[in-house]
Amino acid sequence: MSKASVSATPKAGGVAAAMSALILAVLLAALDQTIVSTALPRIAEDLNGFDNIAWVSAAYLLASTAVTPLWGKLGDMFGRKRLYLASTSIFLIASVACGLAQNLPELIGARVLQGVGGGGMIVLTFALVGDIVAPSERGRYQGMFGSVYGVASIVGPLLGGIFTDQLSWRWAFLINLPVGIVALTIAARALPAATRGAKARIDYLGATLLAAIATGLVLITSFGERWGWGSPAIIGLIVATVALAAVLLPVERRAAAPVLPPAMLGSRTVVFSSLIAFFANAAMFSVLVYLPTYLQIVHGVSATLSGIYMLPLVAGLVISQFLAGRWAAHARLLRKILLAGLTANLAGLLLLGTIGAATNTLVLSVYFLITGVGIGMVPMVVLTTVQNSVPAADLGAASAVVTFARSIGAAFGVAVFGTLLNTGFADRTHALPTTGGFDAARPDTIGQLPAALRDTALDAFAHATATGYLWIAPALAVGILLSLFLKPARQNGKADHTEVPDTQAADTKDAVHAA
Repeated sequence: MSKASVSATPKAGGVAAAMSALILAVLLAALDQTIVSTALPRIAEDLNGFDNIAWVSAAYLLASTAVTPLWGKLGDMFGRKRLYLASTSIFLIASVACGLAQNLPELIGARVLQGVGGGGMIVLTFALVGDIVAPSERGRYQGMFGSVYGVASIVGPLLGGIFTDQLSWRWAFLINLPVGIVALTIAARALPAATRGAKARIDYLGATLLAAIATGLVLITSFGERWGWGSPAIIGLIVATVALAAVLLPVERRAAAPVLPPAMLGSRTVVFSSLIAFFANAAMFSVLVYLPTYLQIVHGVSATLSGIYMLPLVAGLVISQFLAGRWAAHARLLRKILLAGLTANLAGLLLLGTIGAATNTLVLSVYFLITGVGIGMVPMVVLTTVQNSVPAADLGAASAVVTFARSIGAAFGVAVFGTLLNTGFADRTHALPTTGGFDAARPDTIGQLPAALRDTALDAFAHATATGYLWIAPALAVGILLSLFLKPARQNGKADHTEVPDTQAADTKDAVHAA
């Protein structure tokens, strides 16, 4: 196994500068997953591309998810700093291309390139934190990035709406350039220089298989409802994705430097943590994406005001991230924090399962706060647990596994909840008249109904939203069950040797001393 791409730990001031650059980069990469959502109608109008407009969002998600494992492994092999600077540069160039696109194919192509850069920025940031700070401090710093990610999910659509209404949708992309240049400049100076890992052949076949699997999963989740879950295209994608997954493990076992080390898949900590990340992110994004929709349609508030209504959730998320990060310095508390977060998140979903058209804002604020507290505790604990369980040589690959699971979980949660919501709404409004512009498959047309029927449709949408959260809740129950069997590694700078094969012990020791 190759040695880690280790970095000299910077001094306190250097850590602050490095973290500020990394936070800016994560903010940009996370925002670009959500900022275009409110701009899509205007983009479709300007570029004459209504039929394929969904690809503007899907292209970024698909590309960023597909390249995550490769960026992680390349960072292990060639040094994370240089790969981080490269991915950030790609992201900024692609952002300019998005802002200057003259037609939809150009924009979609630029979004693919932007996703390639954004995926690298996120996974390499998480791995760089593992390089820069001691294991006992990782939870605190990872918590900062988790908060940034959660806040970006709420703020993104608001910024997209403001740019679209006040300037142009192109500024949703062009704004990345000045902010990104600042982050890139600070990172080039503040990030510690990394040494290369031992030379090894790049696992092109494994990387291609992983990218193909990610592509299949994202296409299935993003277009399952549009194309039809039982359609030949979706069934074909499911069969192909399962077949590729079956081929991946034998390929990785034969690779000299596997992009997904088989030993990692034999680690209960890595596997269980990744599954927990998948289920937690599925629940989180069903909340972050669809609660603003509920507020806008049922309570009739603007996109900006819906963001203000969501502030209790953001506050709960940020506060719990901060506290959990401090508590995570004590290894014995990691599983307790994870259990507390998953339980609070589950309680929040069950409370959201009771909302209706008449639920007042005070009650909603309490529900949002509880849900936010639960959401905030989970991501950084999962990532810290995994990073502490693997050799330093595999920090990038391990961070990529968790990031990959989170990305797929987010896509899965949004897709499943969207299907539950639309199906539930259509079932409860199928008897309403479809004349006058109302379409049971499009809740945003409720305003076209006569006043006498509008309340019925609003009740139906609120009920469908609540029922969707009750259906999503079991995912967190599974996460709680998995966490009971999770054994976090010791936070003493060494991997938990119960999780790492003996053949890797020497490499682990070397990597730790080098770090």
